[in-house]
Amino acid sequence: MKFILALTVACVALATADKLTGKEPIPILRQQSEINPDGSYQWSYETGNGINAEERGFLKNAGNPETEAEVAQGSFEYTAPNGELVQTSYIADENGFQPQGTHIPKPPPIPEPILRALEILARLPPPKN
Repeated sequence: MKFILALTVACVALATADKLTGKEPIPILRQQSEINPDGSYQWSYETGNGINAEERGFLKNAGNPETEAEVAQGSFEYTAPNGELVQTSYIADENGFQPQGTHIPKPPPIPEPILRALEILARLPPPKN
């Protein structure tokens, strides 16, 4: 009984939250989703406040356990509170999550002595175990 009462209170609170905050719900203008029998997929959506997102995924090198990897590629964009349009594209695969966008900070260049040291290390023979 306490669970039902708590659930009812939560539902009423959620239903009136928009009225209490004065914010209107944001409509979904477009939404698409497709899941294929081979495990590949794609989805996309666009909202009334300018958010756009899309992604597609697939299995790379299917059937080869040594190089098989799941891959997801996509992008999203929205307007930041300061009015700047934020656009991000990404790929996630065996090399990890790799986002790209002008708003993402770039690391400083690698100093020349470190680059030379890395080149020397790369030419060394592998250690013997």
